[in-house]
Amino acid sequence: MSGLSSTERQGFAEMLRDLSESDLCSLCDTVTNRMIGVESAAEALEAILSYTQSAEELLRRKKVHRDVIFKYLSRQKVVMPPTAEKSQLVRRTLQLWNGSRVSKPADDQDDITGKQMILSDHLALAKQFCQWFFQVLNSQNPILGQVPQPWGPQHFWENAELMLQSQTEEQQMDTFHGQQLVSLRLLALVQEERLLFCPNLEPPGLKYVSSPHGLVVVAVAGTIHREHVFLGIFEQVFGLVRSPLDVDSWKIKFVHLKIRGQNALTGVEEVKSPASTYDLSELQLLCDEEQHFMHRF
Repeated sequence: MSGLSSTERQGFAEMLRDLSESDLCSLCDTVTNRMIGVESAAEALEAILSYTQSAEELLRRKKVHRDVIFKYLSRQKVVMPPTAEKSQLVRRTLQLWNGSRVSKPADDQDDITGKQMILSDHLALAKQFCQWFFQVLNSQNPILGQVPQPWGPQHFWENAELMLQSQTEEQQMDTFHGQQLVSLRLLALVQEERLLFCPNLEPPGLKYVSSPHGLVVVAVAGTIHREHVFLGIFEQVFGLVRSPLDVDSWKIKFVHLKIRGQNALTGVEEVKSPASTYDLSELQLLCDEEQHFMHRF
């Protein structure tokens, strides 16, 4: 008797369709300990679903590749960073099956559960994106002695823009256009200036808004250090746009980065737990302006 719920069975039936027939039969042999003979992919799938006692156990099988889980979550409109590890994808899939329907009918767009799922997914995107971004960016800092993670213009849209505002002894504003220049300027902050960014990934350090057309605006605040020396705080706003050709791919459309040195700070709490000073209406305005600009082309 199967240990899977009807939701889990339905989810696996859709997920495992991405496996080749040979992988599916191999997975069947593993699950059934070669005790069940099958002659087709359909029979192999039914045997797998019937003899699996735990959804988590099946998700962690080697034959259930990371990419298979990633593609399944994408079809369910669950946004995960492309760099997510398999263990993260497994946890998110189990959460989806335990707390939400596997699929939502196209004519059920106003269902409150669906809205909450979308909201939750964008919150997860905001947090996971910031974790990924600052981990990759900080890894470029030679002080850490780490192997640098892949960084470059491929993470940005071709017409990306960076607004960099610094307030130390005096205030300075610079703007950079194009994926190459934006990528190189951000890289220089950590590689040449040796800065380390420590984001506060809990509200009110992290905020976001989204549009129904694929744009998500994320604001995050945090502290800046050089080795063990505290230098100040930063606020950064990202505009993330989903690729129209690949729903699994998100790229950075714009970055607004404000840096304030120690002498510009006013209170202890501001340093202990930096908060984003952007309110949601400001972020929504940025979102609407960018969306309007995108629709002109």
